[in-house]
Amino acid sequence: MTTKERIVQEALNLFSIKGFKGTSVKNIADEVGIKDSSLYKHFGSKQEIFDTIVLEMKQRMSRLAERMKLPEEEDYVKSAQAYGALSLEDLLALSRNIFLFYLKDDFMSRFWRMANMEQYQNSEVYEIFRQIFMEDSIMYQAELFGEMMNQGIFVKADPVAAAMNFYTPIFFLLSKYNGREEGEEEALKTLDNQVREFYRIYRYQQ
Repeated sequence: MTTKERIVQEALNLFSIKGFKGTSVKNIADEVGIKDSSLYKHFGSKQEIFDTIVLEMKQRMSRLAERMKLPEEEDYVKSAQAYGALSLEDLLALSRNIFLFYLKDDFMSRFWRMANMEQYQNSEVYEIFRQIFMEDSIMYQAELFGEMMNQGIFVKADPVAAAMNFYTPIFFLLSKYNGREEGEEEALKTLDNQVREFYRIYRYQQ
């Protein structure tokens, strides 16, 4: 791991414990084992370190999509066809894999804790968290589910409400079990039940 990568990792760790405002550049440098002046050779400010953390988080999400061969988000017609071809068992397995990534990936987990800690103190951190994990997710799923309804894969309903019905319980589970070493099987069982119920309600049955 390079010094720059170590700075990012140690900064995120401190942000997830002490908060963004509660962490100084000196705190980060001390954890890395370098002087403040050495840190500034890699980053111009604490904000720049945070921006790098956000970029890394987005890249991890993109790599996850590539690894699991998820459909391109921009093409809702093809995405709807691809998801429509999944059986219930396929959907359960996919949901589990994505859920476990967000739950167990150490980088994502620490960012989640930082954002929840900072949401009442740092509006910028919270806005980024809300945009990525709330608004963007709901918007994408609403567009996807709407197209699946148009194609007769899902029953006709309010696509935004369907997106909320699917995503909100998953968001709750991630919030509940983030950072906990126990409870993974309990979380997965609840997730399976949620996906099955969603499938039963919205999947068009011929």
